[in-house]
Amino acid sequence: MTANFRVAPDAIQKLSLLGDEMRFEPAGNQPHAETQENAAPARQRVPKPLPCISEVSTPTGKKPLLKAMMTTACERNCFYCPFRAGRSKTQRITFTPDEMAGTFDELQRARVVDGLFLSSGIIKGGVNAQEKILDTAEIVRRKQGYRGYIHLKIMPGAEYDQLRRAMQLADRVSVNLEGATEQRLAALAPKKEYWDELFQRLQWVSKLRREEGLRAGAVTQFVVGAVGDTDVELLQVSDHLYNRLDLKRTYFSAFHPISQTPFEELEPASARREYRLYQASFLLRDYQWDVEDLPFQADANLRLDIDPKLAWAQQHLGHAPVEINRAPRRELLRVPGIGPKLADAILAARRNGTLRELSHLRSLGVRNLDKLTPYILLDGRPPAQQLSLF
Repeated sequence: MTANFRVAPDAIQKLSLLGDEMRFEPAGNQPHAETQENAAPARQRVPKPLPCISEVSTPTGKKPLLKAMMTTACERNCFYCPFRAGRSKTQRITFTPDEMAGTFDELQRARVVDGLFLSSGIIKGGVNAQEKILDTAEIVRRKQGYRGYIHLKIMPGAEYDQLRRAMQLADRVSVNLEGATEQRLAALAPKKEYWDELFQRLQWVSKLRREEGLRAGAVTQFVVGAVGDTDVELLQVSDHLYNRLDLKRTYFSAFHPISQTPFEELEPASARREYRLYQASFLLRDYQWDVEDLPFQADANLRLDIDPKLAWAQQHLGHAPVEINRAPRRELLRVPGIGPKLADAILAARRNGTLRELSHLRSLGVRNLDKLTPYILLDGRPPAQQLSLF
């Protein structure tokens, strides 16, 4: 299987130089679980570990993904970015479409990777950068016949036809808004235009999915904690994207200062805040919550010490627990420990009888009984006294 496996040494060197900076580009469904590592067994003769290979959860399962850039050169000057124009510490490397596609082909045929996330710096405008990405994906799909997972970044200012082509080639596309509002983006990346270059592309994705039946999903990413953004702002725009534009998910990237950038002296943002934003965004996307339901503090941010669903339950359910046998699905989803699958299982079980004991819930898949017992009733009775039986 690997006897003829060869990747040109210069290509391996270039991929290695992408390195740590690609960790800021989440590409799968579980960004906290993405690990940068060489996913290949030692017998597969990659000269040295490639930090741009990550284990990523995708809609079709967990895969080793090559996360790469067509070029690390960039004419934009985003204040937080390691690839910003004028930063001397950045090693500028460039792949041609044939070179990138050929390298990926060798790696995936050797089963070192099984998926591609492709981005780029911007040189000679976003349209030109997008064309290089698309040409690479075209070779991988049409010439090499690869049918696996591809995620393509959409460049600021990409054209409508380019976006259509990207959605025809890829399983997922991403348009990174970076800031929750036009003002926040201006503070992060003064050469980017929030509405004309970025948000409009997300609207185009929705239109192409609706009118032409293109199936590629869309995601976006926000830089959190560098320019005074609040959780309310971030979650309001996330909610709009989920409900109006059918976005698959929003990523949140806690700000990390990079040397030789205007933000190098800023404090890093809290990783716990990033995690709470993900929890809250899933409540909006998967649990039928509204932004107004989320338990924001006076500063328009979520609590860091407790997950938002539990914080809401402590405020609202402690003295008004949910009757498991009568509550509609939307109310069941407010109870800590009950997710969409369990809520559906409860609704199905209720059609066959009354749920009176914790053992009934355990049989439906509840794993952490003490998490939900303070907030529920079973046939009119609090089940807390049954916990000692488990």
